[in-house]
Amino acid sequence: MQYVRLGKTGLKVSRLCLGCMSFGTPGGPTHPWVLPEDEAQPFFRTAVEAGINFFDTANHYNYGDSERITGKALRTYAKRDEIVVATKVGLRMGDDRPNDRGLSRKHILDQIDQSLTRLGMDYVDILYVHRLDPDTEFDEMLDALETVVQSGKTRYVAASSMWTWQFAKLREMQKARGYQPFAAMQNFYNLAYREEEREMMPYCASEGVGVVPWSPIARGFLAGNRPKDGQATKRAATDKMAQGYFGSPQDYAILARVEKVAAKLGVSAAQVAYAWVLSKPFVTSPIVGATKLRQLEEAIGALDVKLDAASIRSLEQAYKPRAVTGHS
Repeated sequence: MQYVRLGKTGLKVSRLCLGCMSFGTPGGPTHPWVLPEDEAQPFFRTAVEAGINFFDTANHYNYGDSERITGKALRTYAKRDEIVVATKVGLRMGDDRPNDRGLSRKHILDQIDQSLTRLGMDYVDILYVHRLDPDTEFDEMLDALETVVQSGKTRYVAASSMWTWQFAKLREMQKARGYQPFAAMQNFYNLAYREEEREMMPYCASEGVGVVPWSPIARGFLAGNRPKDGQATKRAATDKMAQGYFGSPQDYAILARVEKVAAKLGVSAAQVAYAWVLSKPFVTSPIVGATKLRQLEEAIGALDVKLDAASIRSLEQAYKPRAVTGHS
């Protein structure tokens, strides 16, 4: 396994991050296709044995089930001081109560305590803002996040998909107040969605912000899990977000190029898609989401796939600008 610094911090993370959204109670309120606790265990064991030390979850994922399963598994397979655990705050934790979502001081301080209880940990290494909250002023959000840092309940704060001007403004506000600035950006980025290259990626590279892309293989689309004649996996069949994001003629043209390069190299399409993201110098650690063990093993194998300049050009040539997606 390779390890790199998370942006300008001294924190070392593996070149792959295991995304834990895939684990919870099947049929749950946010991601009904998830795997139950007993089926999740091999993923954590395989990840730790491969040297992955970076794990990503969120309070929102099936309203805490992912955190609970993640914490229990990591206590079984890893030592706390040897792993980097990230969780998130901001998205809804229920359907009826008005303060069960958002980035108010109340919600952030309540939820970090609840997340730690579910994880069975004294602190998380990274706490992400899980999208911005239009009902909370930046000052209130940033003050609350700094309180969490000063309390020792998180070591670093980070953010997820938003406009670059918002991210830059927030980081400048943090620096002006003497707060710890956001250390990482978790944004939507893959061969089929490259709009982040216009502003966010150059900003992060310039400022030394770690980049931890979500959906690096386009929610499985670039693995070929959604053929034109029908769905091929349970997640693909029920993931409404993926169905809304991918499936245009352009997307299938990109997939065809991925499959062509994969055939040439004798690897899977998913491995080519991962290798392309990993080839970008501004990317720190893409998030691997898996519901089958072979998918995690494929991602680990992608670390050994090297794309030459001609292959990268071919993969990128079919892309055309598309609407900005993923900020909400």
